[in-house]
Amino acid sequence: MRLLHTADWHLGRLFHNLSLLADQRHVLDQLIAIVDREAVDAVLIAGDIYDRSVPPAAAVTLLDDILGELCEARGLPVVMISGNHDGAERLRFGARHLRQAGLHIISDLAGCDCPVTLAANGVEVDVFGIPYADPEHVRSQFSVDVRDFDSAHRYLVERINQQRHASRPTVLMSHCFVDGGSASDSERPLTLGGAESVAWEPMQGFDYVALGHLHGPQYRGGEHIRYSGSLLKYSFSEARQRKGVTLVDMDRNGVTRIEQFPLVPSREVRVLEGELDALIAQGKTDPNADDYLLVRLTDRHAILDPMGKLREVYPNVLHLEKPGMLEPRGPQQLDRKRLRFDALAMFNDFFAQTSGEAMNEEQSRAMGELIAQLSRDEEPRI
Repeated sequence: MRLLHTADWHLGRLFHNLSLLADQRHVLDQLIAIVDREAVDAVLIAGDIYDRSVPPAAAVTLLDDILGELCEARGLPVVMISGNHDGAERLRFGARHLRQAGLHIISDLAGCDCPVTLAANGVEVDVFGIPYADPEHVRSQFSVDVRDFDSAHRYLVERINQQRHASRPTVLMSHCFVDGGSASDSERPLTLGGAESVAWEPMQGFDYVALGHLHGPQYRGGEHIRYSGSLLKYSFSEARQRKGVTLVDMDRNGVTRIEQFPLVPSREVRVLEGELDALIAQGKTDPNADDYLLVRLTDRHAILDPMGKLREVYPNVLHLEKPGMLEPRGPQQLDRKRLRFDALAMFNDFFAQTSGEAMNEEQSRAMGELIAQLSRDEEPRI
């Protein structure tokens, strides 16, 4: 049996206020192509299907299209669990009826110990799903004394272990933060207190563990306890990650092969660093000038409308940083005398860019006196 493990679709996501729905459809079409090319028997989606609990209508339409391609057009079973971004109640609307079409939605904790049994090519596999659940929900639903994410997750895993069938391989799906995992800026913290991680050891005995929540492909405690990663790069901290889906081959004895397949976005997410003139010259011949960019300018002088100038060659510059304008001294302190000295040079640059000529000697002297006076006014008085 061949399973495709994916997670963290975040349909409806905005990236610096820019909709990614077209980009998401692009990579989901590739996911469908992988399903066809690799003869996948079932698809596992480990949470965060949507980016928010009340998704936009276009995101719902996109999910409906993809599930229609998988379940209706190809007759493949799909098992999905809800993540911390999903609205669990909304996601499971119609879940009882959709089972007949091969779509199994696990977003209620009461059903986490009821397996979905998949069968293909003479192999049967039980799939259990733990949707995202904070300790309060677990404590309330099962009347157990769990005080953190780890103890709540351990309790749910124990319930599942009691229902495992000894003669069939077992897959566990879970949307959680496994201890030691590598996070990125785009993952919403599960709790403000910081005690959000769960141990991997209780999951060690499953044949395969399909995880969701962390956006970088990785595994913890063993190659079979794995995050497939998100469909796309959802923050600039993910710029170096390689996104994709995970294919898992299983026979009657368990996993025989695990392989990551890449997804190629229509636009990459990149970080560029350098001086403005050099970046503009580079952009004129850059074959991927439409990529989503964070630009760090290293220029040490004032620049008029740098974003506008960059977008003439890189139309999708989404964020601009200017570390060159600040020279740190010590851990995070500014050299105030240096800053005052540079103020005149920065104004001279501004004046030249707006008027088309440099300040004359009299103008420069007058501005220098004004800056000096403003600096004296800022001095603390004892």
